[in-house]
Formats: sequence, C-alpha cells, structure tokens
Amino acid sequence: MDEISTGLDSSTTFQITKFLRQMVHIMDVTMVISLLQPAPETFELFDDVILLSDGQIVYQGPRENILEFFEYMGFKCPDRKGIADFLQEVTSKKDHEQYWFKKNQSYRYVSVPDFSRAFNSFHAGQHVIEDLRVPYDKSRAHPEKYGISNKELFREWLLMKRNSFV
Repeated sequence: MDEISTGLDSSTTFQITKFLRQMVHIMDVTMVISLLQPAPETFELFDDVILLSDGQIVYQGPRENILEFFEYMGFKCPDRKGIADFLQEVTSKKDHEQYWFKKNQSYRYVSVPDFSRAFNSFHAGQHVIEDLRVPYDKSRAHPEKYGISNKELFREWLLMKRNSFV
C-alpha cells in the first residue's frame, strides 16, 4: 500500500493502520505499507521497518531496533523528536550533523551507501541475511486461489450477455 495517509489527518491514519495491524496479526499475512513521516503513535503500530533513502535500504528489521542501529552509527534521536522525523532527517546530508552524539569523536558524514553497508554488519542486518539464505518453502505458503473458476466466470459472462446494454 503506497502512501495510505495522503489527504488524511493523523487520527484517521492511526485508526486505519491499527485496523490493518489487527488484520495482519489475525490472518497471519504480510503487508507492506509506505508512509512518509507517520505520527509517533502510528509508527509504533508497525512490527518491522524498511527505511529507504536514495533508492537504497538503510535499515530493514524490527521497529524496536532501528534507533539502536543509528546509535551504533553515532546518531541519537532526541527525546522529544518523533522517530519517523528523525529517520527522515538523519539520512539527509543537510540535517545529519545535528544528531551526532559521540562527543569524544569528531563528527563525520555518513553517506547512504555507508549506512547501507554498516547495516549488513549490524545484528538485525545479519538476521536478514541469514533469513535470505534459507530457500523459500512453497508448501508453507497460502493457496494461490485469488480469482474465480471458469464455471463461475462463464456464468457471469452469460448474465452480462443477457443484458447486452450493460
């Protein structure tokens, strides 16, 4: 789902996301939803985060570990800053320096490719790499019946044909 919050206030976005989360957990399905800087309450509803910047994956894993990754890289989210806003800014060259927290080390710019490479050595990145090494087991997948049978399709066609004006 791409930018489901467009035109919605934060309360409505929260309610929709909360419903989608319940559906994911009850039905045991996977959803990928893109949101640009969701409100903190909405961000907290997500199990996993894929953070993209300049077309590269900067982080992919549990929401709970994303701040840990950026602290590992030398950047800290201020207490009163929304995590989504922090993530948007910390990967931007312009806003990047203000989040540097290793006072005993001089600030250094970390590019998006540097973040991406470092993620591979971070424990969440290692977990993703391990998961991708395991071949996909099709027997554990959901059945692939999304359409209707040919018999049902023929019946619908006959009903439409009967009223050819429609």
